[in-house]
Amino acid sequence: MRLRAILFTSLLLSLFTSSLSAQLPPPPSGSIFPKLPPSAAGCSITEVSACEQAAAKILPVVLGPSPMEENLRRLTDEIGGRVSGSAQMGKALEWGKAGFRAAGVEVRTEKFTLPNVWSEGETRLEIIGGAAGFPVHVVSLGMSPSTPAGGIEARLISVGEGTEAEFARAGSVKDAILIVNSEIGATWADLFAEYTRPPEIITRAIQGGAAAILWTGARERMLLNRHNNEIDGRLERIPGAMVAREDALRIARLAASGNLRARFSMTNHLGGPAEQENVIGEIRGREKPDEIVILAAHLDSWELGTGALDNGCNAALVIEAARAIKASGLLPRRTIRFILFAGEEQDVVGSAAYVKAHSAEMDKIRAVIVYDTGTGRTTGFSLGGRRDIEAGVREALKPLDSWGATQHTYDMQWGTDHFDFMLEGVPTLVANQEMVNYLVNYHSASDTFDKVDLRELKMNTALAAVAAWGIADREKPIGKRLTRAEVAATMEESGFTQQMKIRGYWEAWQSGARGRKP
Repeated sequence: MRLRAILFTSLLLSLFTSSLSAQLPPPPSGSIFPKLPPSAAGCSITEVSACEQAAAKILPVVLGPSPMEENLRRLTDEIGGRVSGSAQMGKALEWGKAGFRAAGVEVRTEKFTLPNVWSEGETRLEIIGGAAGFPVHVVSLGMSPSTPAGGIEARLISVGEGTEAEFARAGSVKDAILIVNSEIGATWADLFAEYTRPPEIITRAIQGGAAAILWTGARERMLLNRHNNEIDGRLERIPGAMVAREDALRIARLAASGNLRARFSMTNHLGGPAEQENVIGEIRGREKPDEIVILAAHLDSWELGTGALDNGCNAALVIEAARAIKASGLLPRRTIRFILFAGEEQDVVGSAAYVKAHSAEMDKIRAVIVYDTGTGRTTGFSLGGRRDIEAGVREALKPLDSWGATQHTYDMQWGTDHFDFMLEGVPTLVANQEMVNYLVNYHSASDTFDKVDLRELKMNTALAAVAAWGIADREKPIGKRLTRAEVAATMEESGFTQQMKIRGYWEAWQSGARGRKP
């Protein structure tokens, strides 16, 4: 009977994977990774049948009729954009709790302190003088302070890309409103630059006595977008706004005459510190309930759009993966925690607070899986510099090899909720996803439900659920927790040390305020 059951579930799995793989682009013809020896510690040899049985039960739940689409539509269309600390974020937290309860999964919330609460008031920019007088499309930078009462009327000076040489050519910027150029956000490198360029530019502006900074939008066709530049939930150091690209480039050309002036006012609403919450669902392990695998996404968003690609779709993914695993009727060896983090857009404040609150558990967290790049097809996972965990990850995903999610990378990165776990030496997996329409809608007014590829979202959900299950149920952990010295060596080897310095995290790491203690 057991052999027949294994053959049946294997056949069922093959039917699902073959029909779905026919819809997917074929996997790469070769592999950039060396062949790995088989292991008896997970989904190979002795345990392959268990993994296949689990996948065969999980896939029909995810790929068949499900509440995920309607859940996501409610989150985006009805609740909308949800900045942490806002009333809309409060509604989103209730949405998350209700989703886990409907899935039959235990749920709770954990409070943390958001350093600042921010919302945009009225933002206005008027170019003064003759032919230069035209309407300007502009929004406040996220977490920007307001301008002084009555706004600012001042010279408007272009400082180009904001380099030291360009500031020198611009001459005195005291009391001026500056406009800074940017590239169109078309690649991951462009997005990286959107966050790494501003700190030095802001410092130069403040040292020169500038009154405010206008940033050229990185999206075309008057599409407004916003993000913040500071880390750890801090407010911006100088009033700043994002100007629609075409307007900003026109202003910069007019400013070349040297006689341009502008009136600029923002009446943003600031508050805090304030209480915020992470939402946590949990399926307890059958043998090692104190050992934990986390599957996570952030629930908050900026509010120009409705936060569908960033990151409502993946919040819905986490809830749906929990539903599928619960519906499978199988209990994994270890506990799986499904977390919807708040405060991510303010620089991973919610996940940093979670790591601090759960510091005593770090030795028992076996992996953290994070999705945060829209609905592009999952091509593999970024393993946080950890080559040692690749074999275990491949074994966990073995039942879905034909889907092609095998192109794992070893880079270390900041920018989403795995970050503080990675600095603690915990194995992390961040989904590598095809870019598709993610960057063109990133943090923009166009980030809405209609941009979501529901078919790919289902595929990503299935992969996430199988990965979480496989890692939680394998006999041995996929890798150990690194010591502080090992984390530091991995950072150096990965070229991540310089990124930490550029982004402003280095001092906290060196002082021991962030990351694993010696």
